[in-house]
Amino acid sequence: MINTCNCEKVTVLGSGTFGTALGTVIARNGFQVVIWTRRAEVAASINTHHSNPSHLSTFVLPPNITATTDAKLALEDASYVVHCVPVQGSFQLLSKFAPLISPQVPLICTSKGLETQTLETMQELIPRALGRPQPAAFLSGPTFAHELMQAFPSGVVLACIDAGLAGRAADLFRSPTLRVYLSSDVTGVLMGGALKNVFALMAGAVEGMGLGHNTTAMLVTLACREMSQVALALGGLPATISGLAGMGDLMLTCNGGQSRNRTVGVRLGKGETIADILEERAKNLEGVAEGVATAPAAVKLVDKYGLRAPMLRAAAAVVEGKLTSKQAVELLLSYPANSDLVIGDTL
Repeated sequence: MINTCNCEKVTVLGSGTFGTALGTVIARNGFQVVIWTRRAEVAASINTHHSNPSHLSTFVLPPNITATTDAKLALEDASYVVHCVPVQGSFQLLSKFAPLISPQVPLICTSKGLETQTLETMQELIPRALGRPQPAAFLSGPTFAHELMQAFPSGVVLACIDAGLAGRAADLFRSPTLRVYLSSDVTGVLMGGALKNVFALMAGAVEGMGLGHNTTAMLVTLACREMSQVALALGGLPATISGLAGMGDLMLTCNGGQSRNRTVGVRLGKGETIADILEERAKNLEGVAEGVATAPAAVKLVDKYGLRAPMLRAAAAVVEGKLTSKQAVELLLSYPANSDLVIGDTL
């Protein structure tokens, strides 16, 4: 059901699974949504058949969603820009589009990860790419795109240092089936979103190795503790990591069958190489598993802060081909089992 149109234009950058789903959420709230896509056939199908032929193709999109490959046309007169492009491609894209995005237009970012060379979160990358400060908010939380399309009850966190902007931006997404929780802890929200993808690789690997639910539960619980340690060291808040943007997103990504990172991990656990997995996923347009690029970057980041982070290190070693999944799990299990009450210890 679509609410009465308020005629505000919202531009979504990216026509992948999540961009299409969020565009649909926003359109259902009555906004005029324009999806920018690199692919002419996707734009033509959305405009003609109200369907994205590459992602979520079984769903009919609202009539107030259009699409274009013309960035100038997509961005002109936009009240908001929703950025749904993977982290590793974001700097190049935003640098190119900087002249087309008004400095006053809020940019709402959904990308989760760390830039591999600079170790930046999107909070740092956006102003560097645009060459100026930009009003920005960051959306995160446990949300599979298919379930957003089905309007299953869900919750997200919108993090912003400007409470007024956070409240206005939340209206794009808030609905009877989508709860939007506001937060000023941008660091905690972004670190939770970045690290959970890395941990999901290990959770998937455990399943691929056939080790069962006991092993998964243990590693995911320890991952939550490790996530908390890293986020707190960078200035995040404990409440953020124990909420939807931390533990909630971790649980969904590590256990849900729709998780791209978990799916890659399952295949790693079965002995496939990362190169073969990524080549096949790219060929089949299966979406980017951000944890693959983030894992080595996360290790460099925790090195800067002198943190042990053994699970992040194990995941990076698997991604880089230095350890098999079996060797990584055995390494994690070789650490001393410290008191469960000692917050400073991970394993």
